[in-house]
Amino acid sequence: MKYPDLNPTLFRIGPLEARWYGLLYIIGFAIGYFFYRRYLPFRNATMKKQDYEDFIFQIMLGVIFGGRLGYVLFYNLSYYAHHPLEIFAVWHGGMSFHGGALGVIILSFFFCKKRGYRFYQLADPIMPLVAIGLGLGRIGNFINGELYGRVTSLPWGMVFPADPSGLPRHPSQLYEAFLEGVLLFTITYLLLRFTKKEGLVFWSWIGLYGIFRFLVEFVREPDAQLGYVLGFLTQGQILSSGMIISAIIGLILIYRRKPRSEN
Repeated sequence: MKYPDLNPTLFRIGPLEARWYGLLYIIGFAIGYFFYRRYLPFRNATMKKQDYEDFIFQIMLGVIFGGRLGYVLFYNLSYYAHHPLEIFAVWHGGMSFHGGALGVIILSFFFCKKRGYRFYQLADPIMPLVAIGLGLGRIGNFINGELYGRVTSLPWGMVFPADPSGLPRHPSQLYEAFLEGVLLFTITYLLLRFTKKEGLVFWSWIGLYGIFRFLVEFVREPDAQLGYVLGFLTQGQILSSGMIISAIIGLILIYRRKPRSEN
């Protein structure tokens, strides 16, 4: 199958350029900002306007700084140890979902502790929206022709322009857009809409993402600088395994917890 003739650049003005990838991230944040307020009542949560805007801002910081730091630590530490100033050169690429997730969770936890909110009460409603943003990001990866899959003989295999081998490969970005975006949103939205257990949506999201990413890694080309980290496992599979294990523990703990008394 022919890779569509896609231009990653929307427009360029002098040295400045706008890219589809960045626009899709902005759209994802905008969707989160406008729809999160509608999802809060599913967990009987209300937020002051200032708290609401501060929380969304914290999430944006977690995605950006956590994603960059995660890439540095998890995927290319030796390079950045020798080129520390490149850590700040985000325009050269290099973001890690797992790092972004950790950044968001940590900042959200301290936000809730400082402002007096229950973590799961705010975390559950936002998880379906995170899936939308993640799905848009994977579409951005596809437009950029990056993070493509392994060589395949399947009829929908594509030859990506950036691939020096010129061989047909799995469009793994689209697999992830469907699994981590469409399917993960659908499942977690239904859980949010029809269940009341605080923490169920959060830990289900964490576990399902880990499963989906672990499976897709079997057809996704390993990072060139890492290859296979542990036997046949990639770095993404190792990190996703940690998410799956954490989700199992988290679900066990929330179901063992005594029901919260309502005032």
